[in-house]
Amino acid sequence: MHTKYDLSRIKAVIFDLDGTLLDTEKLLFRYWREAAARYGYDMSPEQALTLRSLTHRLVQPLFTEWFGEGCDYRELRAMRLKLMQEHIDKYGVEKKKGASELLGFLGNNGYMRAVATATDEERAGKLLRSVGLDGCFDRIICATMVEWGKPKPDIYLFAAEQLGLSPDECIAVEDSPNGIISAHDAGCFTIMVPDLTEPDEELKKNISAVCGDLSEIAELLKNK
Repeated sequence: MHTKYDLSRIKAVIFDLDGTLLDTEKLLFRYWREAAARYGYDMSPEQALTLRSLTHRLVQPLFTEWFGEGCDYRELRAMRLKLMQEHIDKYGVEKKKGASELLGFLGNNGYMRAVATATDEERAGKLLRSVGLDGCFDRIICATMVEWGKPKPDIYLFAAEQLGLSPDECIAVEDSPNGIISAHDAGCFTIMVPDLTEPDEELKKNISAVCGDLSEIAELLKNK
């Protein structure tokens, strides 16, 4: 862990949504690739992973680089949203392991709880309601509320501000590199709970702790 952080200062935990609280990152991965295929583009697994939590302002340049000038990010995104929503409507979504337990522990021990997600307010609210977590948070912060989404630090700086805290009083829980970089650069205590990939050596420089599932975070706070 980074010794400059002091867990006794922590007053809030801020969660990413897809892949961290909800087991939806695998759906984003699947349906980005399927949407691209429907438009005749071969999106590699590595390219799909790159898109995790990435601000939309950086996606169009990537799509142009990958697939050429004629590739319209907005069309592919609309198709991805349609395919993913059809899947969710049919099968629902699941919470990540330990989510309810950790949120209960935080609420019972006076910690503030927030979400900082790349998705929009309507979708975030709908997903949280579908798994019964919509009443668990003091704030839900979406990338649409700030100038730059992840990996820029704006969303975590804004989330801390909305909670009335400084970033170093907040734990940020993330599963993706873009989210970890955003939280680290904002000055949060960064915890990665890996989902689709493990952190590489470069990313580990930005991580305060790695946990196997969300319940381990409660143990860190109990032992602070």
